[in-house]
Amino acid sequence: MQDRDTFDAIVVGGGPAGLTAAVALAIGGLTTALVGKRPARPDNRTTALLGGSVTALKTLGVWELCADKSAPLKTMRIVDDTGRLWRAPEVKFECGEIDLEAFGYNIANRDLIAALEKRAAGLPTLTIIDDEVTAVETGDDAVTIVLKNGAPLRAALTVGADGRHSLCREAAGITVNAHQYKQVALTVTLRHSRPHKDTSTEFHTSSGPFTLVPLPGNRSSLVWVLEPHRADEIAALNDTELATDIERASHSILGKIEVEPGRGLFPLSVATAHKFADRRIALVGEAAHVIPPIGAQGLNLGLRDAATIGELAIEAHRDGEDVGGDDVLAAYDQRRRTDVTTRGVAIDLFNRTLLTDFLPVQGLRGLGLYMLDKIGPLRRAVMREGLAPTSAQPRLMRGDAVTR
Repeated sequence: MQDRDTFDAIVVGGGPAGLTAAVALAIGGLTTALVGKRPARPDNRTTALLGGSVTALKTLGVWELCADKSAPLKTMRIVDDTGRLWRAPEVKFECGEIDLEAFGYNIANRDLIAALEKRAAGLPTLTIIDDEVTAVETGDDAVTIVLKNGAPLRAALTVGADGRHSLCREAAGITVNAHQYKQVALTVTLRHSRPHKDTSTEFHTSSGPFTLVPLPGNRSSLVWVLEPHRADEIAALNDTELATDIERASHSILGKIEVEPGRGLFPLSVATAHKFADRRIALVGEAAHVIPPIGAQGLNLGLRDAATIGELAIEAHRDGEDVGGDDVLAAYDQRRRTDVTTRGVAIDLFNRTLLTDFLPVQGLRGLGLYMLDKIGPLRRAVMREGLAPTSAQPRLMRGDAVTR
């Protein structure tokens, strides 16, 4: 009989990456606990889920619960709005050029989380515990999770999906290489008078990207990266003033703007854990890596983390091996390292080229975008690599069902 306080796996953190890991592990036959206190405030951000992430959610039976709340991304457009001497040409990426119906789909985080929670609630092997985790203690045979209002929980494997200030990462003794940018992202949802035509437009400005991403109907989400003092000024505007500033910054490509309730301010940083797993703890999402909101990579990386640890743990469980053993954790770290590191470095470098006043660097950035615009094979290769890594793609992202 299953001990009510002992599980094969515990997932700490109820964001999209943690929920995805928990659902995958439970479907794969591991008795799993999902532990974490729900945030006091709803997340007003959206996520552009790329093709592999959508495939994984379909395979887990989640996408059907939220697909109608998403908008397809069929065109991605980059516009140089820096106003500098050397400006890059406008570049368009069309999904049809690589034989896709869409690069992915944009969805509000709250809608994605609601669908994942609904799927999780229907799994008999998954226990959901809405409680604050106060401590994480590692041991030779298990990890112990201490709750604020309940008995301690134990599992052979713990998945740390508890964000950039991760208790799980601290318990595993894993350090982080981090850098704080002098940038803040303002997030807001908009209504507009003109159709977006399933096109995501990223204006590159001297303070960072200004990115409009489609939502269902004549609605879009905005991520506006600004200098900290400017972000505070913009965020303090009333809805009418903010809408006017957004319409001006977007060059009125979406017509008249109306701002929906709910705004967020998020200081930008980049961070990568020196190890992604140790001491029976595997880190996923922002517990393992943080990157700027450029190129729709952040949460998609986190979902690949979740799919990978799910795949490895399910294989070990099926073969009667230790799901939190050193072999599983070493394989997880190896599989995720290249994907996370290369994308983190590329996005960090790209962001820095927007901020620099050094003319040769500006010129190289412009040349790179010019080559993408003019060289079809290069553009198509970049599109394919941007959607998914060429190596270590988890089976879940390819549509292979998780099995016991």
